[in-house]
Amino acid sequence: MEANAVEQVDLVTTKRIKRKRNYKQPWILHFMVLPAAILVFIFSYIPMTGVIMAFQDYKPALGMTGSPWVGLKHFRYMLENDYFIQITWNTLFFACTKIIMNLIIPFIFALLLNEVRIMGLKRSIQTLVYLPHFLSWVTLSGILIDMLAQTGLVNQFISGVFGIKPIFFLGDGNWFRFTIIVSDVWKEFGFNTIIFLAALSGINPALYEAAEVDGGGRFKQTMYITIPSLVPIAIVIATLALGNVLNANFDQIFNLYSPLIYQQGDIIDTFVYREGLLSGQFSFATAVNLFKSMISLILIVISYRLAYKFAGYRIF
Repeated sequence: MEANAVEQVDLVTTKRIKRKRNYKQPWILHFMVLPAAILVFIFSYIPMTGVIMAFQDYKPALGMTGSPWVGLKHFRYMLENDYFIQITWNTLFFACTKIIMNLIIPFIFALLLNEVRIMGLKRSIQTLVYLPHFLSWVTLSGILIDMLAQTGLVNQFISGVFGIKPIFFLGDGNWFRFTIIVSDVWKEFGFNTIIFLAALSGINPALYEAAEVDGGGRFKQTMYITIPSLVPIAIVIATLALGNVLNANFDQIFNLYSPLIYQQGDIIDTFVYREGLLSGQFSFATAVNLFKSMISLILIVISYRLAYKFAGYRIF
């Protein structure tokens, strides 16, 4: 018994020594990360002290130290506000729909693009669908506003070819939702396709060779080799996206929406912007954003747990 106890103590001591040695060895790497860590601390952690405003009736003239404390007043008002429920639903609708569409469409497109045997054509298509990812929503929104206006190119085409009345894409709530989702998928599906193509390149060619020997055609190879090989990365993408389910892309909606479609198009981030910066309701806006951040933190933890459980993916 004593010998076993001594062996366990020695084993623990050895592990500690190895852990310290592994930590000390790449000291130059830690030194290289230090500037980025300092910037993150300055611009991400120090401003977090501003969450105190959520529990105060904040007045800029009094500052955070002089403003009166009101406890959970703003949180109660937030949860009792019917419009907050509406914008939460809008946020979930946009975010969940984008997550699903930005998973399914790149998945299918990667499978189709993988079947293209002319490398020049394949790379050209890949480049064309990838380019919109690099354009900002400020640029794209200007293009979309011009194209989707009632006298824009799209409505002129619809009216001229099909004889349909011009559609108010950015002024009708239902059409606005459709426009937001389609434009986001168009912008981002090329980037997500790259991820799936990278996963496809990692599939062992011997599997396809064995399938050919057994008489399996391209369709069966896709069904029984390609798709099962892509499922783990698809699970990782889907579960990690769960942490962003309350982020419906502020840049996109802010640059495209208008007061006409607040009821169907307003999300938490745009609501916080208007209430906090435009209306001066700093405490209420901080309470709403803090609520959103806490829910997002919980969802991120859950998503990483799910990614590790179902796909063996982990960062730490």
